[in-house]
Amino acid sequence: MSLFKNIFSSKKKETLDKGLEKTKTTFFSKMTKAVAGKSKVDDDVLDNLEEVLVSSDVGVDTTLKIIDRIEARAAKDKYVGTDELNKILREEIAGLLSETNVGEDVEFSIPKDKKPYVIMVVGVNGVGKTTTIGKLAHQFKQQGLKVVLGAGDTFRAAAIDQLEVWAKRVDVPLVKQKMGSDPASVAFDTLSSAVTQDADVVIIDTAGRLHNKVNLMNELSKIKRVMQKVVDDTPHDVLLVLDGSTGQNAFEQAKQFTKATEVTSLAVTKLDGTAKGGVVIGISDQFQIPVKYIGVGEGIEDLQVFNKHEFVDSFFSI
Repeated sequence: MSLFKNIFSSKKKETLDKGLEKTKTTFFSKMTKAVAGKSKVDDDVLDNLEEVLVSSDVGVDTTLKIIDRIEARAAKDKYVGTDELNKILREEIAGLLSETNVGEDVEFSIPKDKKPYVIMVVGVNGVGKTTTIGKLAHQFKQQGLKVVLGAGDTFRAAAIDQLEVWAKRVDVPLVKQKMGSDPASVAFDTLSSAVTQDADVVIIDTAGRLHNKVNLMNELSKIKRVMQKVVDDTPHDVLLVLDGSTGQNAFEQAKQFTKATEVTSLAVTKLDGTAKGGVVIGISDQFQIPVKYIGVGEGIEDLQVFNKHEFVDSFFSI
C-alpha cells in the first residue's frame, strides 16, 4: 500500500493504472519468460532481467544500476527466490527514484513568492507540447489561479491555432502575434499583459525545432533575456515535454535540449497506449531533473503530477 494513497485520489489512480496497462502487461509477460523454470535469482535470471529492462525502455545505465542493487540484495540475503523478484524490483526502483528525482508535489501548485510564475515550455513538434500547455492551464485554473498563455511558437501557424483552441476551451487569455513574428516579442507582450492583469501563472510556448542546436540555444536565450526586462529571474521553470511513446528517442531529445538550455523540469506524455512507460524510470534517473508531469490519457484531466510512489505502485500492481 502506497503512503500516498490518502492523497492520490482513487480516480487519478485508476487513470494511472489504465494508462500504464500496456507497459505493465508487456513487462510482466517478458518477466515471466525471464524466470521460467528458475526458483532462484541467479546469473541467468539477472542476465534475462537486464534484457527485459533494456527492452522496456528503462535505458542501459539505469538498468545496470537496478541489476547491481538486486545483485547486492541477493548477496546480502544469501538466497532470493524468483517469486520475490517482483517485490524486490518494486522496492529497488522506488529507492532509485527517491534518490535521484529531487522534490515532489502531490498537486498542481506554484511557489507563493513568484508572481507571475513563468513557465517556458520547450520540446520538439509532435510530442504533445500544446496539449500539455492547455491541460496545465486547466489544472492551474482549477486551483483558482489566473493564467495567461503566450503563443511563442511563431514558426507554425498550426501551433498558434492549436493553442488558441486550448485557450478558448480552458477560458484563459492568449497573447499571440502573426506567424513569423519574433518569439521573444511574443514573450515580452505576454509577460507585460500578465503583469497588467495581475496573473498568477504565465505559460509560454516555444518553437519545437532541433534543426540546429546553436540556433535553438540562441533563440531560447533571447526569449529569456527579453522576459527578464519585464519580470527579473524569469522563467521560473523551463519545462521540457517528451513523448513517452518514442522510448529511447525521448532520451535523445532530453540530451539535446538539456545541452541547448537549462531545463528545470520534465513532462512525459502519451504513456497511455504504449508499452514504453519504462522510459519514465530511466529519464527520472538519468537526467537529475525532476519529472513533474505525466500524460496518461487524452482527457483534459489526464495530465497528472508525477508521483514516483504511485507510478511504481501502478507499474508493479498485477
